[in-house]
Amino acid sequence: MSMTQALAPHLPYLRRYARALTGSQKSGDAYVRASLQALLAGEQNLAEGLAPRVALYKLFHTIWSSPATRFDNGNVDPDALHSPEGRLQALSAERRAALLLTAVESFNIEEAAEILDETPEEIERAIMDAQKSIESELVSKILIIEDEPIIALDLENLVTELGHEVVATAASKDQAVREALSKKPGLILADINLGEGGSGIDAVNEILSSFDVPVIFVTAYPERLLTGERPEPTYLIAKPFLPETVQATVGQALFFHPIKRKAA
Repeated sequence: MSMTQALAPHLPYLRRYARALTGSQKSGDAYVRASLQALLAGEQNLAEGLAPRVALYKLFHTIWSSPATRFDNGNVDPDALHSPEGRLQALSAERRAALLLTAVESFNIEEAAEILDETPEEIERAIMDAQKSIESELVSKILIIEDEPIIALDLENLVTELGHEVVATAASKDQAVREALSKKPGLILADINLGEGGSGIDAVNEILSSFDVPVIFVTAYPERLLTGERPEPTYLIAKPFLPETVQATVGQALFFHPIKRKAA
């Protein structure tokens, strides 16, 4: 198999990675082209003894980290920091690369260490630091819509331990709408069935007609929402829930919703 045939299947994924790493389609593609040109011109070689994909990404990082090759200015637009891409770009290059290689490109710790010329321990620390940095930017004010006091308290304790502030809990549709309009939360956790208090779905729809906010539905009846029809909820937690499920879903909802998260 020729070198071209060996590398071709990996190039679309390298382009994806390069764009995410640099924050720009133009600069990402430019680094990929420079890497391939250096390889074809004999200026760089693929590292021996490595799988083609690992060797290709390692070559890319050699080019990307070279002071002689710059296709971006390294600056982050402050207005872009409220987007997932902007928050990712705000991380240091080492943390960003370690996180992307493992979380997006699915390299294991040892492969990422080989690509970045780091030790596995350094990669693990970089990933943990990146995750902490992202989570610190996602602290938010939360409204809980739940008619069962024990479940509401469980949710409040969970999100508080994650560093968020619960600004209100509501047990009925009308109370939820009032609290939302008054407190303007950055995230809503909502049950769909509030018993005599009405519908959590109706409450959320009324709230969303007034302002944009990410919503996670927490329900024992996910099949009532996952019908295949539109609209369907983007984020859904089934009861009984695990703490790690709540943590992951809250983080995902806040990360991918393009508004400022920091509590005032």
